[in-house]
Amino acid sequence: MQITDIRIRKLNTEGKMKAVVSVTFDDAFVVHDIKVIEGQDKLFIAMPSRKTPDGEFKDIAHPINAQMRDMLQGVILEKYEATLAESAEDVAEE
Repeated sequence: MQITDIRIRKLNTEGKMKAVVSVTFDDAFVVHDIKVIEGQDKLFIAMPSRKTPDGEFKDIAHPINAQMRDMLQGVILEKYEATLAESAEDVAEE
């Protein structure tokens, strides 16, 4: 399985949620609404979730092992950092 596209849908400079991302696998399956979150020590990803009737949040889609989570988080954060750098360059040119 290959990640064939990562799209930063929304960038936020305020608050802890820094971006909303969509990831495409094998040009055939996409997962929307993965969030880039600023934690106390570092950035991390939060998978799309929904609120249950008892107020708890449950992931809709998620990696089932640590290796996949680490790989997915790594490529998403790499794309996020590259997008931030591009945005900074665009602002500097204006």
